[in-house]
Amino acid sequence: MTTAVETAVRPWGAGRLAPYPTVTHRPYASVTLDPDTQLGIYADHTGKAIEMGKHGTSSGTETSTNTNSDSAPDQGHDQDSQQD
Repeated sequence: MTTAVETAVRPWGAGRLAPYPTVTHRPYASVTLDPDTQLGIYADHTGKAIEMGKHGTSSGTETSTNTNSDSAPDQGHDQDSQQD
């Protein structure tokens, strides 16, 4: 009868690990979802709602072009965006 000897093998990715970056403390303790507006409500450690600042909105457009419709089409496109 043969017995198998198990040897511990270090996972290949363990040598690629690095320490976590510096911790960033957030000004809120929890986030809940307002069922009416579907927006997040941020609360501090006492449960009081806090303002997390505003964010902008953006919009973009994309147009496509065909330059050769009788044989192999040559297509291109153009993009632009606006942010406020």
